[in-house]
Amino acid sequence: MAANMSGRDRRQPTRRIALTFCAMLLICAARASVTQPAAKVHALFVSDVHFDPFWDPAKAAALVAAPERSWRSILEAAPSSDREQRFAALEQSCRMRGTDTSYPLLASALTQMRAHAAEIRFVSVSGDLMAHQFDCKYKTLFPQAATGDYRSFVEKMIAFVIAELDSVAPNAHVYVALGNNDSDCGDYQLDEGGPFLSDIAARVLRSVPERQRVEAMKSFKQGGYYSVMLPAPVEHTRLLVLNDVFLSPWHATCAGKPDAAAGDAELAWLGQQLDKARAAKEHVWVMGHIPPGVDAYSTLSHGVKCPANPPVMFLATDKLARELTAAGDEIRLAIFAHAHTDEIKLLEPEGPIASGAASGADMGGRGKAAVAVKMVSSISPINGNNPSFTIAEVNPATAELADYRVFAASNQTGTGEWAELYDFDRVYGERSFSAEAVRRVLGKFAADRAGKSAASQSYVHDFLTGRPDILLPLVWPQYVCTLSNATASGYTDCACPPVQPSPAVPQ
Repeated sequence: MAANMSGRDRRQPTRRIALTFCAMLLICAARASVTQPAAKVHALFVSDVHFDPFWDPAKAAALVAAPERSWRSILEAAPSSDREQRFAALEQSCRMRGTDTSYPLLASALTQMRAHAAEIRFVSVSGDLMAHQFDCKYKTLFPQAATGDYRSFVEKMIAFVIAELDSVAPNAHVYVALGNNDSDCGDYQLDEGGPFLSDIAARVLRSVPERQRVEAMKSFKQGGYYSVMLPAPVEHTRLLVLNDVFLSPWHATCAGKPDAAAGDAELAWLGQQLDKARAAKEHVWVMGHIPPGVDAYSTLSHGVKCPANPPVMFLATDKLARELTAAGDEIRLAIFAHAHTDEIKLLEPEGPIASGAASGADMGGRGKAAVAVKMVSSISPINGNNPSFTIAEVNPATAELADYRVFAASNQTGTGEWAELYDFDRVYGERSFSAEAVRRVLGKFAADRAGKSAASQSYVHDFLTGRPDILLPLVWPQYVCTLSNATASGYTDCACPPVQPSPAVPQ
C-alpha cells in the first residue's frame, strides 16, 4: 500500500512530525521564559565620601589655581616632606574628631570599585562629598580669600569627586544627592534657589539623559532635588533624589536664618512626583542623605532609662516618613546614609496612616505600606570605621533590591586589602530586600533581646565596618526599636513599653 501513496500523502507524516517538533520547541521556550528569572542588574551604592583635598596642605594652592580636570595629577604627585606635620596642625586648628578621606584612600576605593565595573549599570551617591570642617580648613590656609573664591573651590571639589566616581564604570549613570556638608556656606546651611545650586547643577546632573535633564535641572536649581528614570533594563522605575538637608532641624540659610518653607516646598514636590508615578504605574526608588526616624547614636550613647527621655530625631518632623509610607505601594526601596554605619531599616505606617484615619482620597489615591530602607556605610573612616561600599543586585522587572554585598578595606587608610564583608542573602536567608523580608529580619532581632543569635551577632559585627562596636550590644533591644519606629512616640512605646498592672489577687 505504501507503494501506491502519492507524493503529497508521503509528505504528510513528515509534516506532522515537523509541526509537532516546532510546537514542542515553542512550549519549551515559553516554559524557559517563565522559569528563567531575568538577569539581575548591578548597582554601586556609595556614601559619605567626605573627600579632603587638604590632606597634603602644600598642594592646596595648586588645586585652587587648577581646573578640576587637572586635580588628579596634582594629587597623585609625591607627598610633601612635611605633610604629616602640616596636616596634623590643620586638623587640630579645626578641631577635627578624626580623619576623613585622603586622596590615597579615595584612589584605593575607586580601584576596588572598578573591579566590578563590567556589571555596574548605575551608581547611587547618597550625599556628603565634602570633608568635615571644609570651610575651616580652607579659611585657615587662605585667610584672605573672598567668598566667591571659596564657592569656586567647593564647586571644583564636588565636580572632581563626581568625575572620579563617573570613571568607575564609564557606561553607568551616576546619581548624586547632596548631604549636609555639601554647601558653599557651612554645615547644614544652604539657600533655596541660591547661586550655589545653579552653579553645580550641570556637574551633579552630568549623567542624567538629555531628555530628562530639563526638568531635573529646574528642580535641582530650586532645591537640590530631582527626578529621573533608572536606566534599562530596570523597568518603569523612577528615582526621586531628595535634598533632605532642608528637613533637618539644623538647617539654616547661608545668613544663618531658619527656612521651613524650603522643606515644605520639597515635600510638596515629592508628593507630586509620587502621585505622577502612581498614575503612570511606575515603581519608585527614593534616595536622600539624612534618614527619617531616630538618631540612634545621639539617643542611646548615654544608655537607656525608662521612662525614656524623648529620642533625638534626624529630621525636624515626621512628614517625610509619612509621605513615603503613604506611597509604600509604589516605593520599592529607600536609600539613606549620614550615620556612616551599615544598617537595615523599615518605615512602617504609623499614626493617621496606620490607623486608617487618612482615607485613600485624602492621600490622593495613594495606599499605605512599609518601605524597605538601606542605610549605606561610609567611605570616610572618621568614626573609626573601615571604608566600605555596596554592590547591589536589582530585579529589573520588579525593581526590588534582590541582594547586596558590602565590601570593606582592611584598615582605615584603604591601602590594605579590600574584601567582601557580608552578603545579605547568605547572612539573613532572604532572597530579596523587600519590605516583607526586612520585617522578618527585624522581627527576629526584636525577639532576640539578648542579641545572641547568629543573625544578630552578624549585624553587630558589620554595623561599624571593620571595628567592633562596644555600645550596640549594651542597648540592643532599644537600638532595634530605632529600626522600624520612625516617630518619637513609636520609638518610646517600643523602647519603654507601658508597665501592665498586675492582675488583682483574690482575697
